[in-house]
Amino acid sequence: MDFISRHVGPNQPEEHEMLSALGYDSVEALVDTAMPAGIKATQPINLPAPLSEQQAQERLRELAGKNVVLKAFYGQGFSSTITPPVIRRGVVEDAGWYTAYTPYQPEISQGRLEALLNFQTMVQDLTGLPVSNASLLDEASAAGEAIGLMSRAVKKGRRVLLDARLHPQVIAVASERARAIDLEVEVADLTQGVVGEDLVGVVIAYPGTEGDIFDPRPIIEAIHERGGLAAVDADILALTLLESPGELGADIAIGTTQRFGVPLFYGGPHAAYMAVTDKLKRQMPGRLVGVSVDAEGYPAYRLALQTREQHIRRERATSNICTAQALLAVTASMYAVYHGPQGLVEIARAVHGRAASFAASISASGATVKHENFFDTVAVEVAGRAEEIKRSLAERGYLVRTIGADTVVVSFGEDTEDEDLRALVEAFGGSVTAGGERLPAGLARTTEFLTHETFNTIHSETQMMRYIRSLGDKDLALDRTMIPLGSCTMKLNPTAGLEAITWPGFANVHPFTPDEYTEGWRELIAELSDWLVELTGYAAVSVQPNSGATGELAGLLAIRRYHLSNGEAERDVCLIPASAHGTNAASATLANLRVAVVKTAPDGSIDLADLDAKLEQHAGRVAAIMVTYPSTHGVYEDTVQTVAEKVHAAGGQVYIDGANMNALAGIGRPGDFGGDVSHLNLHKTFTIPHGGGGPGVGPIGVAEHLVPFLPADPQVSWESAAQDAPAEGGVPISSTTYGSAGVLPISWAYIAMSGAEGLKKATQSAVLTANYLAHELKDSFPVLYTGNEGLVGHECILDLNGIEKESGVSATDVAKRLVDYGFHAPTLAFPVAGTLMVEPTESEDLGELQRFIEAMRSIRAEIDEIASGKVEYEKSVIHNAPYTAYSVTREQWPYEFTREQAAYPVDGLIHAKYFPPVRRIDEAYGDRNLVCACPPPEAFDIEPEAVEEIDVVSTEENKK
Repeated sequence: MDFISRHVGPNQPEEHEMLSALGYDSVEALVDTAMPAGIKATQPINLPAPLSEQQAQERLRELAGKNVVLKAFYGQGFSSTITPPVIRRGVVEDAGWYTAYTPYQPEISQGRLEALLNFQTMVQDLTGLPVSNASLLDEASAAGEAIGLMSRAVKKGRRVLLDARLHPQVIAVASERARAIDLEVEVADLTQGVVGEDLVGVVIAYPGTEGDIFDPRPIIEAIHERGGLAAVDADILALTLLESPGELGADIAIGTTQRFGVPLFYGGPHAAYMAVTDKLKRQMPGRLVGVSVDAEGYPAYRLALQTREQHIRRERATSNICTAQALLAVTASMYAVYHGPQGLVEIARAVHGRAASFAASISASGATVKHENFFDTVAVEVAGRAEEIKRSLAERGYLVRTIGADTVVVSFGEDTEDEDLRALVEAFGGSVTAGGERLPAGLARTTEFLTHETFNTIHSETQMMRYIRSLGDKDLALDRTMIPLGSCTMKLNPTAGLEAITWPGFANVHPFTPDEYTEGWRELIAELSDWLVELTGYAAVSVQPNSGATGELAGLLAIRRYHLSNGEAERDVCLIPASAHGTNAASATLANLRVAVVKTAPDGSIDLADLDAKLEQHAGRVAAIMVTYPSTHGVYEDTVQTVAEKVHAAGGQVYIDGANMNALAGIGRPGDFGGDVSHLNLHKTFTIPHGGGGPGVGPIGVAEHLVPFLPADPQVSWESAAQDAPAEGGVPISSTTYGSAGVLPISWAYIAMSGAEGLKKATQSAVLTANYLAHELKDSFPVLYTGNEGLVGHECILDLNGIEKESGVSATDVAKRLVDYGFHAPTLAFPVAGTLMVEPTESEDLGELQRFIEAMRSIRAEIDEIASGKVEYEKSVIHNAPYTAYSVTREQWPYEFTREQAAYPVDGLIHAKYFPPVRRIDEAYGDRNLVCACPPPEAFDIEPEAVEEIDVVSTEENKK
């Protein structure tokens, strides 16, 4: 059987059954009716013939084999590490972890939330700051986020200082993120102190890119005296031995956790971190896991403060972050749990010991070590021999870094062996000798860290295996059930591609390895890019953006710089339809564009009259419009080409958000129907798994005139980054040229195994299943918007506003009740309040679709009992949902409905029942009593008699 037949859920008889219910003879006829003719590709989509799973893996092995894996002593923010096999197999390669969705429904996400809370606790303890987020995308963009935070918090300053000792890619990306929001950037030698006023803040390296360590306290004090804030970019492993940024007076700490067991992955995905002082917690970007209580008073985890803020607050959000790096943050946190504080100290001391021995050996041979104090990185002055030494080491299988012709930098990692140290020293003409500690005495760590029992009790492989399993068992992921989330395609992630990402030939390649050693990686990326060009109809694609929202920002920056190159700096207005993805407005703000919202017409399409009015109002200033297609209202709008023509006539560019490409792939191409730029969510349409909230990849495709403005190579020197940004050319958007390259084999394999016809089949099946669900549920839950002949696209919005007025039952109630039926809820209250947006994808077979239909109809029957007056809303089974196994088996049962009604509302659950670990969570409590670190064990001890006194607090009541 070919791949696409295994990927697409409905078989031929099931397809015919669904088509018959809809009144169509073929899926082609259905899609032809739903999709406007002008959207279809103007020419056949030309992709290679599809490969079988075996052929695809053979090709992937061939590509991996073309890479020469040099043992990485390069550093520059990327360190060799060892992923414990129990974590690699139990987390990175386990479908229960990698297919999970972002934990917006916390009752069914307690496992991954606990793991992310461990991550936050780890970061808080090591940085000495009280609040941490649940990961950022990479170190360089984390520095950019820190600058944005400082700018929001310090209203008066317009300048930011960047330590010249930061890694070059950090300087390059952070500089451009700062300039995009009109901050002046100065890259300075901070060892000489702080000069000047009007400062929002400073970003300090700790240690520096050459490994040197200096005391940042004088710089922090100087910046505070000027009213600014101080961010410290710190090596997470070094913080086990060095005093924490918080103890040194920093306001913000950032960095990467890659060296905590996450493979090099040719640059990503890797989880960055940010921690802040308490006064900055509401300004912090990204997700924050907090501790609240459930309806019975038990501790329960949830996303706090900024939950989906970028969707709710739009242009007023603290960031545009939607996808972070949850799976990699979980990996790093498990690494800390497995090793514990003592184990991390031992690893750090072993790494430092190797570096100190290397430095002593080099000094004994007569060469000069540049810096007296360092942690893991040693810079050696070699008087014109740098390239020669680098090449001789590469021939022996080692990768080191050169700075100019006179300096070689050697950075040690966890996997260094005696023979590696000997080879490195011999390349400089020396022999190995012992070395003493080279850490600065005045910065030795004096504070404890990772004192919570989680980090001090799970150190055997048996314990770790069971801990990982126990957390995974608390969650609902795609390995258990359909995840029918509208706007976030949760489809099958093919194992044939996923399996390859941890192969050493892909996973162990440093991102700054010279091209001559990375032929396989570059060939794979070139092939994937060419295929994405063909599928989108654009001229070129960049895979550098490492999330969908980063892709949005990259696309908007390309548009902005295009206008600047044409001398049209006044074009600073971005039109955003009310139906657009919520991240669009936040991304526009980060690109320094002003947002103007275009209204929605009664049928859910863009209001053309309001568009005309906005174009006239902002005449000469329109930079772009951002159009999600199909829109988040779930229909193929037939006006998208008209919209594009109007905006082009006004001098603007058309950004087509490709988040819903699962309704177009293989059939329609944004570049053909008016788009100038689009980002694609490879973690949606192209099967990279969501991983509990990341990794994501958001490459952008652009028309010919925007090609010069695609993301630039971030591997630049700080001198060039310090210059005023020219109007021409693109800017770097993430730490490495190819972003999260490590997961690109997944999308490569999906396209390679599907071919053009397979992708078309997948899209057609996605449209079929969505329309079947809409048809079967419309009598129970009205479908808010439909297109031609009453059809929807690949998703539909179920409107519960009328139901709530009639019965009091909200969309939130339905979402929580679905947990008892073993389902993840659809997208709640977005893009329209009081609704559920459903997207079944092409991967679900008819049996699973019917199971969901049965659940929704059963819930509607429960609602009807309330509407008829038979049952009081407050006493109903739906209002008090969901129910834990303990709640339905203990002696106390304070409800009028039966335990069977609560836990087993349909017969299909009798032999396949999922119980959530907690009851409905009090979301307001968690924000009022913000706790963002692991709670003590005694917090989980509750007297059973207290249970009856605690009532459910609904989301609606919380909002009030």
